[in-house]
Amino acid sequence: MPLSGLKVLELANILAGPLIGQFCAELGASVTKVEHPEGGDPTRGWRVIGETESAVSAYFSCANWGKRSIALNVASDEGANIVKKLIRQSDVVIVGYKPGDEQKFGLDYPTLRELNARLIYLQITAYGTEDPRPGFDAIIQAESGFTYLNGEASGGPVKMPVALVDVLAAHQLKEALLLALMKRERSGEGSYVATSLLAAATASLANQASNYLHAGVVPRRMGSEHPNIVPYGNIIQTADGREVVLAVGTERQFREFSAAIGLPSLPDDERFATNADRVSNRDALQALIRKRVESMPSRELETKLRNRKVPFGYVNDMPAVFELPQSREQLFPSGDGVRTVAFNGDLFERKNLSPPPRLDEHRVEILQELGD
Repeated sequence: MPLSGLKVLELANILAGPLIGQFCAELGASVTKVEHPEGGDPTRGWRVIGETESAVSAYFSCANWGKRSIALNVASDEGANIVKKLIRQSDVVIVGYKPGDEQKFGLDYPTLRELNARLIYLQITAYGTEDPRPGFDAIIQAESGFTYLNGEASGGPVKMPVALVDVLAAHQLKEALLLALMKRERSGEGSYVATSLLAAATASLANQASNYLHAGVVPRRMGSEHPNIVPYGNIIQTADGREVVLAVGTERQFREFSAAIGLPSLPDDERFATNADRVSNRDALQALIRKRVESMPSRELETKLRNRKVPFGYVNDMPAVFELPQSREQLFPSGDGVRTVAFNGDLFERKNLSPPPRLDEHRVEILQELGD
């Protein structure tokens, strides 16, 4: 395993930091999660309606496979001393405290670097290290523009149903971790790397940001439609009631799509001849497409589009998602957890991980390893 032998200390809760920890565990690292004695990671208590009471919640399970747990109050002398002993033995520490708290607890990078010069210190904040405000994903989605953009044109702004900004911030620091490991391999020196939820979100605005910065167009809510491509993202209900999504991204695909739905003359209509024309005449084209697709059974539409290599998909709920063979490949063998590593190849072999730990489950063995 590529990270075998690497020791990671996780001083972070909720989602972004824990996702980095699980990523490391899946690639072979030993990950120790430090939690507060009073309840531990808050996601241990974030349960959906109908979820059975157990030591580990479904939310906590999404990001904490393969870890060991020890409960420590880092504000106490005893807790801080144990953490510093762990730091001396660690390669990586993931810190998710509100800016300023790491100094208050004596867990800031300059202090820990004195204990371990090879330490890679990954810090996650909401707004940056100079802004002490706390911030959850929902707030950052709103402040970074995602919520404003999300939703139907006729409705109000809507938060995305996954804490995507946390996921994006985790990806930023995972990339930084790999660079820091390369640097340490060459120089023997550790690194300090920080990102914020806001920075990760802003960096991920992609074409919506450039539509404004480059073209001067302020993006607006469009439901599932795309501001730069038509038809793309359209969700239409077929004759048998199944919701499907269309994604026609090239001129060839538009010609094939038009023929597949029985409207082969569409590309010859000057209103729809190019993608720019289709964007300008979006409503007229959408009306023609919708009328035709709504009259077709879903399997007929699927067959015709697949045969012509036009991108097409169904709008799936969770049971349908995990009926897909590709999705099932992402599950742990137990079937009740999803891997965070989604690449394959000859870099590593997927391993089974221990299930998410109970709070303080590994205290004895961790302290024994420290000699306490």
